[in-house]
Amino acid sequence: MFSLEGQTALVVGVANEQSIAWGCARALRAQGARLAMTWLNDKAEPHVRPLAEQIGAEIVAPLDVRDAVQMDPLFAEIAARWGRLDTLVHSIAFCPRDDLHGRVIDCSAEGFGLAMDISVHSFLRMIRRAEPLMPEGGTCITVSFQGASRVVEHYNVMGPVKAALESAVRYAAAELGPKGISVHALSPGPLATRAASGIAEFDELLDAAASRAPTHHLATIEDVGAYCAFLASREAANVTGGVHPVDGGYSIVA
Repeated sequence: MFSLEGQTALVVGVANEQSIAWGCARALRAQGARLAMTWLNDKAEPHVRPLAEQIGAEIVAPLDVRDAVQMDPLFAEIAARWGRLDTLVHSIAFCPRDDLHGRVIDCSAEGFGLAMDISVHSFLRMIRRAEPLMPEGGTCITVSFQGASRVVEHYNVMGPVKAALESAVRYAAAELGPKGISVHALSPGPLATRAASGIAEFDELLDAAASRAPTHHLATIEDVGAYCAFLASREAANVTGGVHPVDGGYSIVA
C-alpha cells in the first residue's frame, strides 16, 4: 500500500463537504500527507475552516486565484513552513451565470475570458509557483469533465474551457517531466457538488449517468480522492499528462 507520510500537499477548491477538493484533501491526509487548504472569501471561510481543522490542516488561508496579493504569500508561507511542496490539487472552475446558461457562440468575450482565467490559467499560475518548491519532483492535479471531449447538454461554454484545461495539462506535463513533476487531470462523471448545481437540468444528467454507467453507480468524492492520493504517491511517479476518468465506466459507453 502506498503512503504519503512526510509529504506536503496544497488543496485549492474546497467549498463545503460535498466538494471534490474535500474528497481529495481527506484522502491525502488519510495517507499521511501534511495539508494546506484555502477558502475563496469571507462567505466561504465558515464552511471551509472547520473542515480544515477536522483533518488537521497545518496551513489554512484565503485564496482568490485572481489575486496575486493572496497567492504569493500563500506559497511563501508553504516555503517558510515546509521548505517544499509535493502535491498541488487545483479543483476550481467558474463562468458567469448568463454565459454558462447561454449558447457557446453567444458567450461574451468577458465571460469567456473570466472562465478561462479562473478555470485554466490559474492552474498554470499555481504550477509556476509550485515548481521551485518541487526540486525533487512532485505532482500537480486538476479536475476536468467529459464535456471537454464530447458535447454534454447544458455544459455549454465550460466544454471548451475544460478542453483547454486538458490541453494545458499535456503541455505542462511535457515541460515539467524532466524535473520529475507529473501533471494530471481527474475527470469524474457527474457529481452532485455545489459547482455542478449551476448547470441547468443537472439532476437529469445525474440520473442518466447512473443508468448508463457499467457499474450503475455515480462516482463519489471519495472515489476521486482515492485516485488523487495514488497519483500523488511515488508509485505513480512515471504516470503523467493523462486525463483519468473516475466515472464507473460512463465515459466508455456510446
